[in-house]
Amino acid sequence: MDSWFSMSLGDAMLVGAALDRLEALFLSEFEKSGAPEAMALFVRHESEGRLHCEVVVYFSPAAFSVAEAVGAAPCGKPVYQGLSLLAGSEGAWAVLFPERGNK
Repeated sequence: MDSWFSMSLGDAMLVGAALDRLEALFLSEFEKSGAPEAMALFVRHESEGRLHCEVVVYFSPAAFSVAEAVGAAPCGKPVYQGLSLLAGSEGAWAVLFPERGNK
């Protein structure tokens, strides 16, 4: 599967517990899968001109099982600017965003 997935969690002030649950689910699948570098969750705070920002989680294609389990929607590959690694290996940056270089 080559598709990325995303899920909006809503207002950044209210998503702590949801992020914790996603991270726990991901880590369970990550370990079962042998901790592949291409399997990662990224998060971005997006405001698009609104007063409050929303948190959007991006699931790499290798995190398909986690995305499917939580009902995330298919999306295009996100741009790396503004993303933070929520869960997975730091090596995921180089594997999934080679255009980023060694930042």
